[in-house]
Amino acid sequence: MKRRLPAEWESQDGVLMAWPHEASDWRFYLRAVQTTFTEIIRHITRFEKCILVAPDPADVRARLQKADIHMERLHIYKMDTNDTWARDFGPITILEEGKPVLLDFGFNGWGLKFPADLDNQITRRLHQLGGFHSTPLKTVGLVLEGGSIESDGNGTILTTTECLTSPNRNPQLTRQEIQEELGRLLGADHFLWLENGFLAGDDTDSHVDTLARLCPDDTILHTACDDPSDMHFKALQAMTEELKRFRTRQGRPYRLIPLPWPSPHLDDEGKRLPATYANFLVLNGAVLVPTYRDPKDGEALNAVRKAFPDREIVGIDCSPLILQHGSLHCVTMQLPKGTLS
Repeated sequence: MKRRLPAEWESQDGVLMAWPHEASDWRFYLRAVQTTFTEIIRHITRFEKCILVAPDPADVRARLQKADIHMERLHIYKMDTNDTWARDFGPITILEEGKPVLLDFGFNGWGLKFPADLDNQITRRLHQLGGFHSTPLKTVGLVLEGGSIESDGNGTILTTTECLTSPNRNPQLTRQEIQEELGRLLGADHFLWLENGFLAGDDTDSHVDTLARLCPDDTILHTACDDPSDMHFKALQAMTEELKRFRTRQGRPYRLIPLPWPSPHLDDEGKRLPATYANFLVLNGAVLVPTYRDPKDGEALNAVRKAFPDREIVGIDCSPLILQHGSLHCVTMQLPKGTLS
């Protein structure tokens, strides 16, 4: 059976999100983060549907009705959640003979770091409630987060060794066995493994969507550090050299576009936060790019525009999101065309 994992820039039906609430780690920044979520949802519904899970749908709906949102494209489902990182507990949607199939991988809180008992059930519960209409769902006996893989829609997967071979995810499998299993499940036959690159404050063991992103026309947008005094400089320089050595399935080098390096962002205790412009979300007619009230924000928007010249580039202030060590892509999961109909 022919399978493939669509690229994020292919046609979508919608985006899955989970609303931040008082029982989550967001309780100390709730107003600020809900403002950010509202802005993300507002822009998503300009272009496609948003599927939102929340413990109190009536309260969320009342809030969002005041925010210039296309409410007819917003579908809210009542559901208890641990947190809001839909990229990692949401379904990874493949196409089998051109038709969407939801893969429900295991989610264990990024290698048993955080509670995930509720979030690990969200995809299945949404499916039971009809949130994905008649799209079939398959449960997969492998731990995998959506933020840990990138696809070009044509059999290439970009990922990081540190995350996929983490001892608290699939300790029984070697890297080669993981690659073989993902190749079978995702229809992939060309794997690009990054050995270098990290962000201080990142809890995911170097998710690739914080570091390097596959884009149309054999392009890679990647995080780059130009400050030799920064703790990330050597690792990100080494990552850039890896990217230069990578080849497409046709044997050609990738077109590399560096993303600027924002100034250090710190929490109240002075610890580094993982601000990254690589954590953007591609929509049908736009790309939502995280910004951080940083002098490099404009440069980042221009870099993304080079990779997606045919789409509207929208900056969204994600300063509140990095307080819990994630950003825009991390709180969203795209649902390819046909998934919701």
